[in-house]
Amino acid sequence: MKYDVLIVGTGPAGIFTALEMLRHKTNKKILMIEKGAPIDKRHCPKAKTTQCIKCKPYCHITTGFSGAGAFSDGKLSLGYEVGGDLPVLIGEAETQSLIDYTDKIYLDFGAETYVEGVNNPEKIKEIRRRAIQSGLKLVDCPIRHLGTEKAHQIYLQFQKYLTSQDNIDIKFHTICKDLIIEKGVCKGVVTADAKDERGMKAEETYFADHIIVATGRKGADWLDQMCRVHNIGHQPGTVDIGVRVEVRNEIMEEVNELLYEPKLIGYPKPFKNKVRTFCQNPGGFVSQENYDDGLALVNGHSYKEFKSANTNVAILCSHNFSIPFDEPIAYAQMVGKLVNMLGNGNILVQRYGDILDGKRTWEKELSQSNVQPTLKDAVAGDISAALPYRTLVNILSFIQSMDMVVSGFASNETLLYAPEIKLYSNRIKMDQDLNTNIQNLYCLGDSSGWTRGLMMASAMGVKMARRLVALEK
Repeated sequence: MKYDVLIVGTGPAGIFTALEMLRHKTNKKILMIEKGAPIDKRHCPKAKTTQCIKCKPYCHITTGFSGAGAFSDGKLSLGYEVGGDLPVLIGEAETQSLIDYTDKIYLDFGAETYVEGVNNPEKIKEIRRRAIQSGLKLVDCPIRHLGTEKAHQIYLQFQKYLTSQDNIDIKFHTICKDLIIEKGVCKGVVTADAKDERGMKAEETYFADHIIVATGRKGADWLDQMCRVHNIGHQPGTVDIGVRVEVRNEIMEEVNELLYEPKLIGYPKPFKNKVRTFCQNPGGFVSQENYDDGLALVNGHSYKEFKSANTNVAILCSHNFSIPFDEPIAYAQMVGKLVNMLGNGNILVQRYGDILDGKRTWEKELSQSNVQPTLKDAVAGDISAALPYRTLVNILSFIQSMDMVVSGFASNETLLYAPEIKLYSNRIKMDQDLNTNIQNLYCLGDSSGWTRGLMMASAMGVKMARRLVALEK
């Protein structure tokens, strides 16, 4: 029950911590704890049922080996400007170096060599010019697109490699209930069987010299509780609340071909909150993710081979709270539950023109539109009755600016799905060596509040592994 390194969570940050330690020929005994199933046992029943059945005790889309990355569109952002704030912590040069190194590992495990968004620089300049005229900033980051099905295959190879190692144990279907912290030192964790909903089985305790929490967005709420219970240094982080927008491919054809996933950022009046596009999926599909307490959130993904007639992209508005309220995650969850309530537990969808006209959208109107929803069980309704006023005004203003960059984006038939919420953890305070105020405790990836995506979370895992390897010497 005693290990050298214990990793809570097998998302990209946890995977690459273990992987990089192995690449350095470590002899350390490593335990990885995962709430969900192995990636080859993760299957969403919606393919057969056509409707989300809200799987218990956890959603297979968000939980299991490789985290939400298993069923994501599998985009690896190859520039330090996209994917989180790790450059603020360790510097831009080191972050880019880690990304370059990590990208080569993905290539070794089967990622395609083609990179999106690096051709036709003159045409990209024209898109940037239109963005500047509309008050938006274009970040044209190179993208290596794995595709949902390819991402699944690559992470399966990671899993097979890790499980084949004599010095690595992975416990699936295991939840971390608590951290064992004594006199400012983290010594272990308390776990339970994730499938034991009634709590009939005994808890188990594991000890280790180094404890790494890498629970992803799915574990942001739990880590926030741990911070408050154990006085782990942290500060209120940002939560992003917004919508998933869906339009016909014809509208997005130019930017899809040139950039694949352009990052557009704006600060629209009157509130001037940061609003940005995120996770664009040409020919993609809008999807649903289920979190704890029945919270249903919208997302999007795209396949390499299987394409739809639509492109979807998230538009997210950033919110920060400090005084007197400092629980951004709880706020975002309440917004999400309110939207879910209006959708009777499902995702809501509304046409952009109907929002401007001050009316809800009806199923019959959707069936007559050029843009047909790819999330078939989304409920037509009125998202403006649930999203906060400030959020909605920012998003509508941003969409109008987007229409200057991509003509037709603000069509009356453009679809808006809600809620799209990114539950990043409150940001964990740490130094450049990833030390927290609790000795031997480290927090990585999206759960740390420092990353927001596959590549940067993976790169942070590499950084963590190198730190642990250095301590061996």
